Amino acid sequence: MRIRATVAAVTGALALSALAVPAAHAAGGSSYDRDDVVKAAQAAHRAAAGKSAFSTAGAQDTGVPYALDLSFSNVKINKGKPIVVGTTNKVRVPVTYTVTHAADIDLNAPDFVLDVEIYRGSYTDPKNILIGDDWPTCVDSSATKATCKGTIDVYPDFELTNADATSWKAIGHALDFNDQDPTSDDIDLSKVGYAEQDALATTRLQRYSKLTVDASPEPVKKGKTLTVTGKLSRASWDDGKYHGYAGQSVKLQFRKKSSSTYTTLKTIKTNSTGNLKTTTKATVDGYYRYSFAGTSTTPAVNAAGDFVDVK
Repeated sequence: MRIRATVAAVTGALALSALAVPAAHAAGGSSYDRDDVVKAAQAAHRAAAGKSAFSTAGAQDTGVPYALDLSFSNVKINKGKPIVVGTTNKVRVPVTYTVTHAADIDLNAPDFVLDVEIYRGSYTDPKNILIGDDWPTCVDSSATKATCKGTIDVYPDFELTNADATSWKAIGHALDFNDQDPTSDDIDLSKVGYAEQDALATTRLQRYSKLTVDASPEPVKKGKTLTVTGKLSRASWDDGKYHGYAGQSVKLQFRKKSSSTYTTLKTIKTNSTGNLKTTTKATVDGYYRYSFAGTSTTPAVNAAGDFVDVK
């Protein structure tokens, strides 16, 4: 299982700061400590950028990593749909992509790591990063191309704030340690292959929404007034609760008992606490519901129809 990401302190390191090699991907069959792999990855990035490997005194890595002949394409995050997240449950988001590489690169080698992750903010100063719990699996379609599948695993209770309900970008990265031990203090970075590719795709995180409806009285005489109440609420990642969504346009809809199609009767707005209330005339037996079209931060939602028997 991957260790959850924290935002990189090293400029531009971004997704590399999330690296943690599980036993199945570790050189020599042993697992590496997260900090050791992060140190090697950050050193590779800094050296590739023409900077000293470390900003503080410590192990003296040597050399500059060479550029891996590897690129990412056809990246799909959540099959192109927004990622909708509630307050508590983990959301496992599918990620698929193609990797094209030189024939001498083995994506499944024990000393090779590769991944696609998402971040928001600028590339050099990310506001947040989301990764998967497990490394992706790659299946070769030729000597130089593979199809890969992975996940982004979102934990809203400790990874998100409401500011994260926005657009995110995908970044891909790969490291080939070439039998070197990332835990070593004298790793030769000139023998480490390194590739990083930004802005591979975009996705959007949205706050899960709920919508209720209640039409009364039930039953009701034909031609009499029905009062229809409800509430539109959405997840808050700041406090782990649901709060009313104020000032939103919501449609009151009706379908006859014998029909499968809803017709819009009117459009009203939620009040300051997300509540809805309006009236309509009862005509025939049928179902009433509220319908919300959604916003950039909040997905569309329909209330379950409330049946009213008209006498």
